[in-house]
Amino acid sequence: MVQYISRLLIALVIVSSLWPTAFAAGQQMLVPMGLKQNNHLKAYGLAYLALTEDEDVEWLLNYRGGSFVMPASEKSIRAARLRGVSFTSVSPAELRRIHDHMEANNMERMLLEKAPRIAVYRPPDNRPWDDAVSMALDYAEVPYDQIWDKEVLSGWLEKYDWVHLHHEDFTGQYSKFYTFRKTEWYRQQQESAETTSKSLGFRSVAEEKKELARTIRSYVAHGGFLFAMCSSTETLEIALSAEGIDIVPPEYDGTPITRKSEAGLDYEKTFAFKDFSIEKDPRNGAYSDIDMNQVNANKTPTKSFTLFEFSAKHDPVPTMLTQNHASYIAGFYGLLTTFNKRLLKGTVVVLGEEAGTDRVKYIYDNFGKGSFVFYGGHDPEDEEHNVNDPPTNLNLHKNSPGYRLILNNVLFPAAKHNRKLKT
Repeated sequence: MVQYISRLLIALVIVSSLWPTAFAAGQQMLVPMGLKQNNHLKAYGLAYLALTEDEDVEWLLNYRGGSFVMPASEKSIRAARLRGVSFTSVSPAELRRIHDHMEANNMERMLLEKAPRIAVYRPPDNRPWDDAVSMALDYAEVPYDQIWDKEVLSGWLEKYDWVHLHHEDFTGQYSKFYTFRKTEWYRQQQESAETTSKSLGFRSVAEEKKELARTIRSYVAHGGFLFAMCSSTETLEIALSAEGIDIVPPEYDGTPITRKSEAGLDYEKTFAFKDFSIEKDPRNGAYSDIDMNQVNANKTPTKSFTLFEFSAKHDPVPTMLTQNHASYIAGFYGLLTTFNKRLLKGTVVVLGEEAGTDRVKYIYDNFGKGSFVFYGGHDPEDEEHNVNDPPTNLNLHKNSPGYRLILNNVLFPAAKHNRKLKT
């Protein structure tokens, strides 16, 4: 009986610790995002949850790592405690003092008004690698839809505010994993891709992927937000530039490359890069010279990259995209690792780079009525993520500054902001 009562008391203590404590009338919930935050990644999910409840969220740019302020509802308080997210209560007077402090410094208040509708472009079959963005969204408890070729070509992108691309090859070269061509997973990947392209009425995988690339470009031009990582960034650019010419070696598709194919590349059709050269050797894992240290070819040591600090009042967009509790982030490889700074178009904004080099890690620009962000590398907490490696356990990296950059982008479409860059 004594043991039963002891267990009951312990259970009541645990439950009571999770139950919301009533805040005084008018108080708000401040979620700090500096070094004292217990779980940075789930804090983004907490902000997203408030938006789904039609509650406005303030993103305090450059204040304590990019903190959030939201209504102190019972649901938000309970959710914060269950997720292990640090928060404090602030009175109206305290919040005014914070706003006054921000007004006098390089800080800005950004109002988040609507939960973005999110899609992740990811194959329905199992692949021997994971997707850092899907893992980040799952861990942060941010809902999203998974879409693939049929959905994109059927006009589904119009449903979404934010679309993510990751480890995908829009050139039709099966991620240039030619050395793996005898493995079962590679053969299944190739068979699946060929079956899909044929069912959609295309003569080859490369032609279908080019149409996908054009559809994605149109989505952005009409107001969509695109976030891409790893090989999808480089291969999307190549596919867009190579409309009407064959750049795929015959080892992949059985047809010869167009003679002088590079002379036919149209850089006007790309998002971010110009004047790049394509790697034609199927045994060379590189796609082009856009990537400066690709993990499977021309590999050079990866270094930490530095986030730029922007004027929060004049340049709110890049400021949002670089909110963090760290200025230096450990480097990590991917099928694209870093972008060649010399090949960037003049309007592209560099958000993060390896200092003192031409290696750029993180870029942004407007495109038509929308915008895009490219982030080099595969997994911010696994320096060299190999085929068949297990997925990263984000419970061990809940304060990851590299993963924070991904989640900054998730909230970006929710902001009511001026998209014009002023500096």
